[in-house]
Amino acid sequence: MIDFDELRSLAADVRIFIEASDDKAGALKAVVNAYDVVLGIFPSSAGMDLHVVKGTEVLNHIAQTQITGDFTHTAIAFQNREQAIALQHAMAA
Repeated sequence: MIDFDELRSLAADVRIFIEASDDKAGALKAVVNAYDVVLGIFPSSAGMDLHVVKGTEVLNHIAQTQITGDFTHTAIAFQNREQAIALQHAMAA
């Protein structure tokens, strides 16, 4: 079960960190690089939705083995899915 309250809280912490930084792009890159799994959350017709920005292979491993192991995760709030996808592509480049 996905705890969107936890993800909103994580996204709020990320937003505060980025807003406090002089180099916002560098701060965003540092956040993405610091975690094993980064989820993009955004509003949808059903309330909230998410997109895996980083860590698909980690989540696939968990789904296949049912073993969670130790992995770090965070969330970033977006206005829409397209923004989350754009960050995913930018970080892959």
